[in-house]
Amino acid sequence: MTGECQIRVRYAETDRMGLLHHANYLVYFEQARTELLRQMGLTYRDLEDQGFYLVVAKLEVRYKRPAHYDDVLTIRTTVTRSSPVRLEHKYEVFGPDGQLCCEGNTTLACVDGEGKIQPMPEFFSANPDQPSGGARPPLAPPA
Repeated sequence: MTGECQIRVRYAETDRMGLLHHANYLVYFEQARTELLRQMGLTYRDLEDQGFYLVVAKLEVRYKRPAHYDDVLTIRTTVTRSSPVRLEHKYEVFGPDGQLCCEGNTTLACVDGEGKIQPMPEFFSANPDQPSGGARPPLAPPA
């Protein structure tokens, strides 16, 4: 499963040189991942309301070239691998000229409200674009 979203770099997210601060790419990754889940028919709130929490267990970032204040960036997010308890995503951040600014990867683990590893909800295995295991009943997408 792959999705794209666009984000405009806000002034507060830049340093004195008008460049997107490196830490804000992580915020953009999360926003893009949230939008991908929404495109699949769920929200993080839906998951959390049913006791499923996706936490970042691993994160890698490679910076290629800077993004600037007021640039409209396109973030492409792809689910690259899944297991019964983990999801891996790849992120590519493109500048307004189509050049790659940044790329990264995350591994998310599924935990319960006490932080203990648990199987992913069956929604992910029921979605043909996102195979994964799970021992709980499927989550229903919002009506």
